[in-house]
Amino acid sequence: EEGWLIYWTRDVEDEATRQEEKRKTSEKSQGCSEGGHEQGEMEAENVLRKQRHWEKQVAAKKSRRKEEKLRRKMNRTGTEHQFTKRVMKAITKERLAEARSTGLKLCVDLSMTDCMSDKEISRLAGQLRRLYGLNKKVTRPFHLFLTDLREDSRLYRECVRMNDGFLNYTMDITDESCLDLFPPELVIYLTPDAEEALESVDADKVYVLGGLVDESITQAGELSVHTARLPIDEYMVKKDNVKNFHSKILAVNQVFDILLTFCDTGSWKEALQMWFSPGKGYVVAGGDSNSII
Repeated sequence: EEGWLIYWTRDVEDEATRQEEKRKTSEKSQGCSEGGHEQGEMEAENVLRKQRHWEKQVAAKKSRRKEEKLRRKMNRTGTEHQFTKRVMKAITKERLAEARSTGLKLCVDLSMTDCMSDKEISRLAGQLRRLYGLNKKVTRPFHLFLTDLREDSRLYRECVRMNDGFLNYTMDITDESCLDLFPPELVIYLTPDAEEALESVDADKVYVLGGLVDESITQAGELSVHTARLPIDEYMVKKDNVKNFHSKILAVNQVFDILLTFCDTGSWKEALQMWFSPGKGYVVAGGDSNSII
């Protein structure tokens, strides 16, 4: 009996030992499982953190590119405030509409176009497009008139063909002459043949450009109106050139460029220096005075 008791006691101890080891093994296994789960969560968090960091970098790069693009655009235009095309179109339309009531008046006399060749007609149509395009861009546009322009004329058809939106130009297009529209005493016909130089631009006057390309013919004498010329002789001198070529004849858009610049700056010298073609054989004389010599 004593021996049996000893063996039984040993069996109980062995069983207890096995249960203890089994418990420890289970706890260890469970601990490894929990640790693996925690490690998985940490790895997932690291992935999310890296993804958020990458997204922030991408957003920052996009923002920098956008700022750089805007900065370059501002540098090109020289202004910090940009309007949309729709707003700019509305502003231009409003300015041109206001010019019809308050702007300086300028007529382009197209009565002599019948004596032009087809090539000259095309060149004049292009000059009228540039003239109108420049008038649209300035802060204080002129009130423009195209006079003696018949709908059945070659020039009218060429303007419609060459110039998109010609029929919607914000200017007065009429088959009447400038003297049908304005009293002769208000009209000043600009021609290079005039003796008197134009000193200033008067809001009460109507200025007329002859719509002739590279020709010195003028209607001014036949119309019996006051004439004036750009002050080329007063501010410019002849420049020696190989062909010994010197001409004061300018296209209508070039004369208009000079008038616009003078109205904006008050300086004939600056206007002539900016727009008088060097190919005409003249350069602005030295000195700072803008008075008529």
